[in-house]
Amino acid sequence: MGLQERWDSTKLDIANICSDCGRDPEEVRIIAVSKTVDPPVIAEALACGMRDFGENRDKPFNEKRSAYPDANWHFIGHLQSNKAKQVVGRAHLIHSLDRPSLLLAIEKEAAKLDIIQDVLVEVSVSGEESKAGIAPDELDAFLEQVCMCAHVHCKGLMTMAPQGDLSVAQNTFEGLRNLANIMGKTYGERDNICMSELSMGMSEDYRVAIEEGATMVRIGRRIFSDNFKA
Repeated sequence: MGLQERWDSTKLDIANICSDCGRDPEEVRIIAVSKTVDPPVIAEALACGMRDFGENRDKPFNEKRSAYPDANWHFIGHLQSNKAKQVVGRAHLIHSLDRPSLLLAIEKEAAKLDIIQDVLVEVSVSGEESKAGIAPDELDAFLEQVCMCAHVHCKGLMTMAPQGDLSVAQNTFEGLRNLANIMGKTYGERDNICMSELSMGMSEDYRVAIEEGATMVRIGRRIFSDNFKA
């Protein structure tokens, strides 16, 4: 199966999942996680119809973005505070705001550029030590800090689920949705915070993520790998 076939298959599967749970497929954006592919593959991906790409390291993010500036480039990985200047103003959306020091670094760089940087707050819903993110019980206080940053716009939340157990993944995604609902009621009137986006679900678990309300799914291997078994 070639890239076009894998892309079409992924879109069809997501459309079917949305139909099963009463959602409009247009509500779910596919972020093609391109971190494992070389820049020339992006040209083929664009020809297939992909427009949103996700990278997790600043150097390849900038190399591919420079080569293909018309695509929407999402930064989805851990971002060091001292590398914020490499991403701010270049990322369509930063999915991984996970600590106060990074918030301040993003605000500083965005202020220098006189822009608003859109972000998602990463939340460690599962509590798994290997997963980055704000603890759920610290999210309220962290969003208060976001409110004080005039050049940062929080569009919603992101999380990663533990691998290997879809029931655990579903509980994780349900937890993020519930947090978004609560925070939306608390911060819905703030100018720079909304809870319109939920970035959750990857190649193995995007079905349950969509069932729990994901608006963005980050899919890499299902699209780009010949070896992935759907």
